Amino acid sequence: MEDIYEWKGLNGQLVTFKKEVGDAEKITFIGSPSVCTPFAEFLSYVVRDKENHFIPLLDIDDCHEFESKPYAMVLKDEVSDPHGSDVVVLLGGLSMPKYDVDTDELNALVKEILKDEGRIIGVCFMDMFTKAEWLDKFDFDCIIDGTLTGVVKK
Repeated sequence: MEDIYEWKGLNGQLVTFKKEVGDAEKITFIGSPSVCTPFAEFLSYVVRDKENHFIPLLDIDDCHEFESKPYAMVLKDEVSDPHGSDVVVLLGGLSMPKYDVDTDELNALVKEILKDEGRIIGVCFMDMFTKAEWLDKFDFDCIIDGTLTGVVKK
């Protein structure tokens, strides 16, 4: 994969995500619980007019839909159905060694829930998918990758 364009800051990430999702109506995020969940909530906010779901790791039976509340995007208590998704978003936490995600099983899950002409978007930080050698294991349509740097001031 090659760099197509750059973005900066959190707003830049949101604008980029919204652009890459395009006219999709149903989006399913797959990520590690707790680590990826807040990022899925953050990204789903910018596409809150669409149907958004979250699957923790490979547990499709624990899929929940996001709901827009005045104070935040939250996961509904009821289990939801991610089948027929226009976009599946793989979040970088999945590729962390501590989760030991089987990429064949993840590909099977993506194939099960993604529409035939659907898109796979990766969202990560610090080039996680490249470091985990996932670029050849998934047919990403694009990867939105950010680098976090910061400073503490006193």
